[in-house]
Amino acid sequence: MKIIRMMACATLAAITTGAVTAQEVTLRLSHWVPPTHPIQTMGIEPWVKSLSEASDGRIAVTIFPAQQLGAAPDHYDMARDGIADITYTNPGYQAGRFPIYSLIEIPFLADDAIGGAQAMHEWYAPIAETEMPDVKFCLANPHDPGTFHSKNPIKVPADIDGLNVRPAHATMSRFISSLGGGPVQVPAPEAREAIANGTADAITFPWNSVYIFGVDSETKYHLDMPFYISAQLLLINKDTYNGMPEDLRQILDDHCTPEWSRKFSEGWAKDEASGRQKMIDSGEHTLYAPTDEEVQLWRDAAAPLIEEWKTEVGADAQGYYDGYIEALERHDARY
Repeated sequence: MKIIRMMACATLAAITTGAVTAQEVTLRLSHWVPPTHPIQTMGIEPWVKSLSEASDGRIAVTIFPAQQLGAAPDHYDMARDGIADITYTNPGYQAGRFPIYSLIEIPFLADDAIGGAQAMHEWYAPIAETEMPDVKFCLANPHDPGTFHSKNPIKVPADIDGLNVRPAHATMSRFISSLGGGPVQVPAPEAREAIANGTADAITFPWNSVYIFGVDSETKYHLDMPFYISAQLLLINKDTYNGMPEDLRQILDDHCTPEWSRKFSEGWAKDEASGRQKMIDSGEHTLYAPTDEEVQLWRDAAAPLIEEWKTEVGADAQGYYDGYIEALERHDARY
């Protein structure tokens, strides 16, 4: 009888253990671009598929695109508050909130999104533990370097004076203001309307986004040089993460690595770069390649942003700066 009871207890323990091990989770992932955007098709969907495969289907992810769960600037708080379990966040949409991160946004630092993604992840992941303590940092996803696209030619910094420009993020907004321009703050999905209705004269975008968001019909002039980068982040709600079984948390951790940031970013980077040649082939757009002297004018105009950033960050700024530059150089992504 004692043997039977022991067998029954062992069986019950096995069943219970099996139930825990077999637990499944469904995560809600929110972003703000169209579902056909390369961010989803070349970044998010392969990442989600890999999560499913690595967990034998026990991790499922439901994707909510195009601001279905909330506006683009709200995605950090949506991850913090659990409105979504995972959010695709552009920290630059909230001026001044994440000052250390904003170093990524300064022009003429990074010129490659693929190596840059891995460098950004390695540099920012430990910083995020204190600058973004409300969420779990997962991935960095910069776009291919962007530039100015406008209704009329922009060749040198002085051409910005008097223009209304939709900036990519808060850092570009300050830069435009320093040149005498007026920043028009709207997220990417609303950019075309701002240009079409005359609210903005120009926009800062990577190349193929001009087509993706329909801005190609409004902007026919393009400054032909790599200029700035905007990095989006994949962030996870902490309660969601902590509530997952240990083995599933490990699988998620394995998909939140510098190597995954690189892999996640590669398709979008190449797609964005393709937009430049598309414009050339169309014959409908004018690309202006600045001279070396004109590039230096742009560099000189952007240089004060570094000192402003150091002042805002404070005593540790030089160390953060040196760490970022070292990571970019190590991954061959330094401008």
